[in-house]
Amino acid sequence: MPRDLTDQVIAITGASSGIGAATAVACAQAGMHVALNARRQDRLEAVARRITPSGRQALVIGGDVDRDDDVDRFIDQTQTHFGRLDAVFANAGYGLYATVDATGDAQARAIFETNFFGTLRVIRKAVPIMRDQGRGHILICSSAVSEIGLPMYGMYCATKAAQDSVASAMRAELIDHGIDVSSVHPVGTSTEFYESTRIRSNESQSRYNTPAALVQTSEQVAKSIVRCLRKPRPEVWPQPWARIGLAIVTAAPAFNALSMRSLMRKRFAKVIDKGTES
Repeated sequence: MPRDLTDQVIAITGASSGIGAATAVACAQAGMHVALNARRQDRLEAVARRITPSGRQALVIGGDVDRDDDVDRFIDQTQTHFGRLDAVFANAGYGLYATVDATGDAQARAIFETNFFGTLRVIRKAVPIMRDQGRGHILICSSAVSEIGLPMYGMYCATKAAQDSVASAMRAELIDHGIDVSSVHPVGTSTEFYESTRIRSNESQSRYNTPAALVQTSEQVAKSIVRCLRKPRPEVWPQPWARIGLAIVTAAPAFNALSMRSLMRKRFAKVIDKGTES
């Protein structure tokens, strides 16, 4: 039987735009109350206004998942305000476009701080509450690229693979406490992700890691997440073909290496030429 989400509470990080914002709206439409967290307070307020017509509550708590105190405050205030915490969606993160050898230690640590350790902060704060309740659902926004090392996105892929590994371990660790753990694996999504990546990577133009014809909308991903909240499952693949294709690729390492080399040469030839000139 699907779960009734009416009046349940979900806390979402990275809720100011993209998948996080779309998921917040979709959860509210499904009957859930939503706590919103991100650094951009004005954007959170705009998302909250989109939730208002649904008749659900939207609690806005600005903050940065890189900071322990901000995450603690977010989860504490959510529980205090609603009196419960049924689900969390650790969604905050960003991309980086660069070869692995050209990624400095500061850049590598920064992306792990947000994408991976930011996720851990949310989980560590939420799990004790859910244990006490005897129920809960943890969702982690990983990526389809958690399964492969995509050229020019190697460090980003590493953070997504780390999230996936943690989710896999926690499914076994928490099942006897009534806590479900799901990892979410979108392919490229039509959000500000690529533009944000361009700026962070000091690139002149956005670099896409998914063919344009296959790019999803954030609303499509959000619908898959709501379905998972109603009927929990270990992994959420908004486009099932992606899971099948990646399963084939990862089962054949030689083919995977060949396809990644071909991708690098075809799509990133200018980057290779630039590196050769330097």
